Amino acid sequence: MRIIAGSNKGRGLKAPKWDGLRPTSDKLRETLFNIIAPHVVDARVLDVFAGTGAIALEALSRGAAAATCLEQDRRATELIEENRARCGEEHRCAIIRGAAQHALARPIPGGPFDIIVLDPPYDYPGLATAVRDAAGQRSPGAVLVLEHATRVVPPAPDGLTVTRTVTSGDSALSFYA
Repeated sequence: MRIIAGSNKGRGLKAPKWDGLRPTSDKLRETLFNIIAPHVVDARVLDVFAGTGAIALEALSRGAAAATCLEQDRRATELIEENRARCGEEHRCAIIRGAAQHALARPIPGGPFDIIVLDPPYDYPGLATAVRDAAGQRSPGAVLVLEHATRVVPPAPDGLTVTRTVTSGDSALSFYA
């Protein structure tokens, strides 16, 4: 894993050494940032189910103003801490350790957010609620993206509409309006 573009281009990121964490592939991350590129500079980014922090750190490398990583797993938050230190982003990348279903239900420090990316476990049972609550963290005109298995139909709760879905292997990115 590595940062693909921007000020930290090529910088390696530590990957998990345990089962159960599925980092977004470099290829899919590159696809995501090619699509959202016009929105990244000076954006406030929320990386939900952050895992390694790669989404947040990629956004910062590409010019985002600040990023917040939301992650429940203690090992993963330690991994995010290591990765943000590798990128020199300790001051612009906040880490919140907590369960998404609780954290997203109230305003998250650093918000509202201009870009929100959710990358839950592919079998996550509260997907529709997570998408709905994440939508409540948006600034006007924000980008909301869900990474999911291609076999999963992305939920569209509370009037949200999936405007685009891009697939790569068994993963998909769904964009909301």
